[in-house]
Amino acid sequence: MGRFCNWITSTENRLYIGWFGVLMIPTLLTATSVFIIAFIAAPPVDIDGIREPVSGSLLYGNNIISGAIIPTSAAIGLHFYPIWEAASVDEWLYNGGPYELIWELSFRLGMRPWIAVAYSAPVAAATAVFLIYPIGQGSFLMAEHNILMHPFHMLGVAGVFGGSLFSAMHGSLVTSSLIRETTENESANEGYRFGQEEETYNIVAAHGYFGRLIFQYASFNNSRSLHFFLAAWPVVGIWFTALGISTMAFNLNGFNFNQSVVDSQGRVINTWADIINRANLGMEVMHERNAHNFPLDLAAIEAPSTNG
Repeated sequence: MGRFCNWITSTENRLYIGWFGVLMIPTLLTATSVFIIAFIAAPPVDIDGIREPVSGSLLYGNNIISGAIIPTSAAIGLHFYPIWEAASVDEWLYNGGPYELIWELSFRLGMRPWIAVAYSAPVAAATAVFLIYPIGQGSFLMAEHNILMHPFHMLGVAGVFGGSLFSAMHGSLVTSSLIRETTENESANEGYRFGQEEETYNIVAAHGYFGRLIFQYASFNNSRSLHFFLAAWPVVGIWFTALGISTMAFNLNGFNFNQSVVDSQGRVINTWADIINRANLGMEVMHERNAHNFPLDLAAIEAPSTNG
């Protein structure tokens, strides 16, 4: 038993497992299996709680593009089963839960506490989506906020997709400039030793090429600043996403770019923003038609009162 415990918590493993991993790995495999089965064969779901089932699986008429796992009905409202990780809620709050786990693991791996700052981005986003937004809106599902016109949403999109792009670019540069420690008859990967102090690739060659490919100031000659940029870009973007969701949860719409540009006489000066805004409103009109009798964004004036 002691050897098993030591193996589970050892940082010498290629992939750290830990006690959370003992729980995570089987549940992750279960969730993946359920997702695949549901994507193929799940029956329709009453997503809006109006007795109008929506199908999302392949066997119910969808293809790879239109298929989806339909979320729980909006009729569930705020029924949310929270923390079961610790012996009590007090213990969970006192120890910091999984945030504490990430910090402790990072500290023991010599990563310094900055990894906890990076981890705060998905924590903030998950908290905003699954806790703050449902509290503000009374449901887990989306309200009509014209979110595509919100600058915080734009920053979040730039952070997520930009982070993916930069990671792919970085990976291609690294694998194209590896320092070979083996003969040509062996894989270059065999020359790498986990945790080695020597450089694994030639950053000067990689970013010398990249600076000529794009422009000089798009490249890095310092590994620390390069990796700080790779980490900070998606983290800051996701921070703004969480902030945008948290403010829109309470209908604080003042930052939204859905206002048109007007001249001194009040006449609208049409821009591409107007095109995007009207496209968003059009999508709101058409989606879930039976659930929304009239989109809130188009209800600009009060309905006339009637007598009798």
